[in-house]
Amino acid sequence: MRIVLARLTAVHTEHASRLRVIVGAAIIASGRVLACARSEPPDTAGRWEFPGGKVEDGESEVEALIREVDEELGVRVEVGDRVGDDVLLGHGRAVLKVYAARIVDSRTPHPREHSELRWLAAHQLDSVPWLPADAPIVAALRPLLAG
Repeated sequence: MRIVLARLTAVHTEHASRLRVIVGAAIIASGRVLACARSEPPDTAGRWEFPGGKVEDGESEVEALIREVDEELGVRVEVGDRVGDDVLLGHGRAVLKVYAARIVDSRTPHPREHSELRWLAAHQLDSVPWLPADAPIVAALRPLLAG
């Protein structure tokens, strides 16, 4: 029995190491979170997400998130704790990991890759159509923003 469990664990670990990691930032300020409307591709345009992107080879998740937020919004963030659980994407080929973050410079976020940005309080989280992958993160954020 131990040999079978060891093999299953090894297969699971090997599969997990091949997953593409996507990081997202739940940027929080004054009890609100920054939501971003996708501008492309056409099938997801107008849906809302947290800013972020792919972790590149040799990059930590935190380094990738700082880089992606700067590229997408033109601001520097400090990355905090994870928000919610891992969300499988792309038929199990990628995983989304979202972290709480806060802006640490004096710049204002601007939508370089998104069509619109909104700061949402807990009671406003359902006012935008979130991408399915971000919905569990929204649920995990609700108590953080309300408290």
